[in-house]
Amino acid sequence: MKTELFSVEGKKVKEIEVPSVFSVKIREDIVKKAFEAEKRIQPYGPSPTAGRRHSASGRIRHIRHKWRTAYGRGISRVPRKTMWRRGTQFYWIGAEVSGTRGGRQAHPPVVEKMMQEKRLNKKEAIMALNSAIASTSNENMIKKRYERLSEVKNLKLPIVIESNLEKIKTKNFLVSVEKILGNLSVVAGKTKSVRAGKGKLRNRKYQKSKGVLLVTGNDENIKTKAVDSRKVNELMIGDLYPLGRLAIYTEKAIKDIEKMGEEK
Repeated sequence: MKTELFSVEGKKVKEIEVPSVFSVKIREDIVKKAFEAEKRIQPYGPSPTAGRRHSASGRIRHIRHKWRTAYGRGISRVPRKTMWRRGTQFYWIGAEVSGTRGGRQAHPPVVEKMMQEKRLNKKEAIMALNSAIASTSNENMIKKRYERLSEVKNLKLPIVIESNLEKIKTKNFLVSVEKILGNLSVVAGKTKSVRAGKGKLRNRKYQKSKGVLLVTGNDENIKTKAVDSRKVNELMIGDLYPLGRLAIYTEKAIKDIEKMGEEK
């Protein structure tokens, strides 16, 4: 499988051969399984002392014929706390259980379940990463992910650029990316917009798009916030999921991917 190599200025230099990983069969089921195994859920749940921070001293007892008990008063045996007492008279309210004010949750989240890791076989992990990389060179996958590219024809994928990005400034890099991508540049940049609806009130005020992914070689150090960048040995399923993410590979990244395939 061959593709075009672009210079930093956005001009076509020559055609190069890309590794066979870009043409492997894409297993969407394995990729989804790997993505679920890779996810880490932030554990959340009630505080261990929730519902037990009593502002009043003392709790009512259910022992018969004892002072300060609820026996014989015709009330339910709900845990209660004493708010005030005057001799043998008391004023108490329900406490701790879920049906009372300020009580504990009835069925709170089980934190232990969130901490459990899903396992994945090594061969499945390799197959999932190869499929994710192959999806970046699949025209149908990219059009499926980006609706704005549905009418674009003859996409030349994967997109490879020369490994001279360390010396170039971010401003010039973005100009060259627009030249290289052409019609694809409409989805290349990161965007951030205010969400419509009540989501603004629920800690998700903004909507963000990822934009293009720059995949660099293992020994390349490119610092830019304009686009997401990952080294080949740092690539994860989450960087390429959903499948068909628009990606730009450096020449060194292509060589490192080829070495990675030989080691497997």
